[in-house]
Amino acid sequence: MDLKGKRVLVVGMGKSGIASALFLADRGARVSVSDTKSEEELHHEIPQLLDRGIGVEAGYHGERTFMQQELIVISPGVPCDVPQLVQARQAGIPVFGEIELAARYLKGRLVAVTGSNGKTTTTSLVGEIVTAGGKPTLVGGNIGTPAIGFVEAATDDTWIVLEVSSFQLETIATFHPRIAVVLNVTPDHLDRHYTFDNYAAAKARIFENQTAGDYTVLNADDATCAAMGKRTKAAVYWFSRQHWVEQGACVRGGNIVWNDGGREQSVMPVSEIGLKGAHNVENVLAAVCAGMLAGVDAPSIRHAVASFKAVEHRLEYVATIRGVAYYNDSKATNVDATIKALEAFPGNIHLILGGKDKGSDYSVLNPLLAERVKRVYTIGAAAQKIESQIKGTHVVSAATIDHAVREASELAAPGDIVLLAPACASFDQFMSYEHRGRVFKDLVRQLEARDLHLAAGNRAGGDA
Repeated sequence: MDLKGKRVLVVGMGKSGIASALFLADRGARVSVSDTKSEEELHHEIPQLLDRGIGVEAGYHGERTFMQQELIVISPGVPCDVPQLVQARQAGIPVFGEIELAARYLKGRLVAVTGSNGKTTTTSLVGEIVTAGGKPTLVGGNIGTPAIGFVEAATDDTWIVLEVSSFQLETIATFHPRIAVVLNVTPDHLDRHYTFDNYAAAKARIFENQTAGDYTVLNADDATCAAMGKRTKAAVYWFSRQHWVEQGACVRGGNIVWNDGGREQSVMPVSEIGLKGAHNVENVLAAVCAGMLAGVDAPSIRHAVASFKAVEHRLEYVATIRGVAYYNDSKATNVDATIKALEAFPGNIHLILGGKDKGSDYSVLNPLLAERVKRVYTIGAAAQKIESQIKGTHVVSAATIDHAVREASELAAPGDIVLLAPACASFDQFMSYEHRGRVFKDLVRQLEARDLHLAAGNRAGGDA
């Protein structure tokens, strides 16, 4: 695609939007950027764009700005039904996202991972596995480096492992992974997709450009994923924690085994997985499939999995203070992720819930709340809705995360767990789930430092 001299608008000044704008400018396009955030909110981003001759529209989306373009590239956080985008499409202006822009220039072989939960852990683990197999590997997409940032570094021999979201998949046209992985599909982002069917359809676009020479990896234990097996042209490999599969990875006799057309190979004991929770066994199974299909041998996969540590903000252990363990699962941005987090602990949980609602039904948490949770601490804009739907445990209206951590630290007993697994987006009080997780960890570390200080003071008083 020749970009020289072409009028291109980038909508949204997030990480991928900035990367796209700079990429387009490097290739001679006449680039402008539009974002509804104010100039004050974007004061860090705007100077680097202006320095490159990129026009900036902040605080609104101008109709004329959109209609004067020959191409529009949108960031994942920008809904496809923004009126200006609808009008641009009706006028015949191509509109697609950063992941599609990258796909038109990237060399190498793509491994794309999507799903409602587990994307980041699985993407990171697949990257470690392929690297352990001695192959040049780049890992990014919806995490870390945007895909467009790999164009210069990738060669024909590179394996590019990308986390891709439903938002990114909505606008693809030519995006074509060699290996497409769908981990699970449960209700999420219904505030944007409106219905579960729309959301599932967006996820399924990950394999729409695959051919018979490619691979699709699907969760045999997830009904929505299982149904997708009939819709892909690629060879389907399954993973299952509960059943034997003829083609793919599963658990048998406490071991992860790989089956390829009836040829069974033991990969590793399940006990060597260092990640908490049954859901992470599923993530490992999916990563084993991707690794095997990428040509990595079983010993290399075993080593990579056994040495893999939890990704930040995913059931991340923070500290133990006076016998109470604190875990950060800020990436649990939907109800299903919170269920998986609760299932990772036997009980005595103090759960911090809330944030920006995504059209979720929180009542499905009630059986686990009654079984395993001592108290729920609600925070953020969704607090009132959550409190109206949950039952089976004590509820503390904390409003903010600092109040929630303080209340939990005072009410928790030795042996209890304080768990941030909010089941909501972060954008009501935080810039991102990472920001929310970092704030939680900072609050816990402040508690830890205060406790150590008090303990030191008590020792000094005793010595005196």
